[in-house]
Amino acid sequence: MRHLLNFLFALFFAVNAFATDSVKDSKKEGSLKEEIKAYVQHHLKDSHDFYLGSYKEGDKKKYIGYVGLPVILWDNGLTAFSSAKFKHGKAVVQKGSTFYKLYHGKIYKTDAAGTIVYDDAHHPTNEKPLDLSMTKSVITMLFTALLMFFLFRALARSYAQNGNIASGIGRFFEPIILYVRDDIAIPNIGKKHHGRYMSFLLTVFFFVWFLNLLGLTPLGINVTGNIAVTFGLALLTFLLTNLTANKNYWAHIFWMPGVPIPMKILLMPIELLGVIIKPFSLLIRLYANMQAGHIVLMSLIGLMFIFNNWLGSSLSFLLAFAISLIELLVAALQAYIFTMLSALYFGFAVEEHHDEAH
Repeated sequence: MRHLLNFLFALFFAVNAFATDSVKDSKKEGSLKEEIKAYVQHHLKDSHDFYLGSYKEGDKKKYIGYVGLPVILWDNGLTAFSSAKFKHGKAVVQKGSTFYKLYHGKIYKTDAAGTIVYDDAHHPTNEKPLDLSMTKSVITMLFTALLMFFLFRALARSYAQNGNIASGIGRFFEPIILYVRDDIAIPNIGKKHHGRYMSFLLTVFFFVWFLNLLGLTPLGINVTGNIAVTFGLALLTFLLTNLTANKNYWAHIFWMPGVPIPMKILLMPIELLGVIIKPFSLLIRLYANMQAGHIVLMSLIGLMFIFNNWLGSSLSFLLAFAISLIELLVAALQAYIFTMLSALYFGFAVEEHHDEAH
């Protein structure tokens, strides 16, 4: 029920943002579609601030629940200030003799007037400082990490105090933890080696799941739809797989037993390529599914304003609500798939040698 209410609030704020922001002022269908497209693209990108929605008051845009995040730049030294000083890209921030401007989510060095210089392809050519800012995605990941730490620390403490019996919210998470161990780790890795990977499997499962759920809140967070985040998670799986692999794993890649020598030479580069393709499929699967879910949901909300009538707008809202409910399932499903495939790759890495007769 709590998640259901979150979805209702998310839809409400999204509709409010469309209706009271620039969409309300559109007169032509073409401009309306362009504004909806721009809104969806803005939702998918990372940003240097948080806000729930916006509306126009005269010629000024007002933001609901706006929070500026720390901007940290390395430009011949460390520079830090609040992103609120950018005033959503309308203002230039001066630090010493250097001027900075926020333009399409990126920070550039400019002159005092905030001039952006373009190349022939209309790409900015201004110099960019090294951006180490605490963006919306970074803050969300830190929040998720802290949430997991306190939740599972409390679960561990309840085990110690109640004779290995979970209490409180731990009663909800305990069956999930046992499921990851008994139905994901042990079947794919084996009883002998599964313990070595349990901490990572549990961490990645709940980390991805919580981030997916946060992406369905009114905050408009799209962390797992960021390919840099999914790349980092897949890289960890890749490193753990190959750094903990036994000699049998490498033998089956470089010199497969029981295979004629010409075939070994032919299959070796293919197997080696598979080592890279496996984690690549992990990052693309999670990224593409979560990105597509956000695009579909926001596009359906946008259709309410394109139809602009009672029947079409109502059907679009109901369909968007139904997709939101499906996204609840997808949030858990993508966490499960990522964890399952990671466990499967770990199982390949530590599989014991079997003779030809077996």
